[in-house]
Amino acid sequence: MSKVLVIAEHDGTTLNPGTSKSVACAATIPDSEIEVAVFAADGIDVVAQAAKLDGVSTVFQIDNVANQNALAAIIAPQVVELAANYTHILGPSSTFGKDLMPRVAALLDVNQLSDIMEVIDSHTFKRPIYAGNAILTVQAPTGQPVVATVRTASYKEVGCGNSANVETTSITAELPAHSRFVEIKAGKSDRPDLQTAATVVSGGRALGSAENFDLIYKLAAAIGAGVGASRAAVDARYVPNEMQVGQTGKIIAPDLYIAIGISGAIQHLTGIKDAGTIVAINKDEEAPIFEVADIGLVGDLFEIVPALMAELGAG
Repeated sequence: MSKVLVIAEHDGTTLNPGTSKSVACAATIPDSEIEVAVFAADGIDVVAQAAKLDGVSTVFQIDNVANQNALAAIIAPQVVELAANYTHILGPSSTFGKDLMPRVAALLDVNQLSDIMEVIDSHTFKRPIYAGNAILTVQAPTGQPVVATVRTASYKEVGCGNSANVETTSITAELPAHSRFVEIKAGKSDRPDLQTAATVVSGGRALGSAENFDLIYKLAAAIGAGVGASRAAVDARYVPNEMQVGQTGKIIAPDLYIAIGISGAIQHLTGIKDAGTIVAINKDEEAPIFEVADIGLVGDLFEIVPALMAELGAG
């Protein structure tokens, strides 16, 4: 049997969807028993949400004031103590997971596996390389724990009809004193979160200015979508960098992705390859984005988008 521990990502009150997708990955490991660990100052609300995830047998609640701000240096030794008897330790391939899991692997003296996108067997996995242009099959050594991050864009969230056992656990691991929380700076928006939205509208450099990007915001508001941008639009300072979609931005997998005025550089396509349906609007019929689009509209975005909004009754 494979005993899998998934490390929950959360903001103190809400479980991040990446945790559910990590559970979905764990469920494809043959003969797996899945447990979830919630490290928080007071994790009662998050634990209740984790206990509902289908396929989870037990949720561990590890409350410690030191876990208030989810510092990887603080959580890693606690994970190592808790995970002594597990065959697999998984976390989402997010900022949180990419910070935490390498530390866990280092403390366990094993190599970390990044971006699992498919499970072949208990120790064989597929992961993307070369900006997603090639898929690598990796076989992890047996006889030692597999520490890995899960490419959340490759998995759907599991259902929430479960009622897993909850255990409150104390960790005695010595916590380092060399790291401390200073502050967190994050953009705030009333729009759906870019990485979890079912529909995303993105704009590119063809918008021409930050003022013209308002057209993207209006369309997104009309259909309840998250808003993204190409690197070119970010570099041109039309929008802040947290909106960037692509290899050096956010990897997303919405059900519907609408690319407006985006040519389709390979770095951008890497970030949307797992989207359900891709719609592209571009006046250049030779734009690479049309090679991956399910629906393509060739024309002036400043004519097409207002017309589309008029059809939606939002013009």
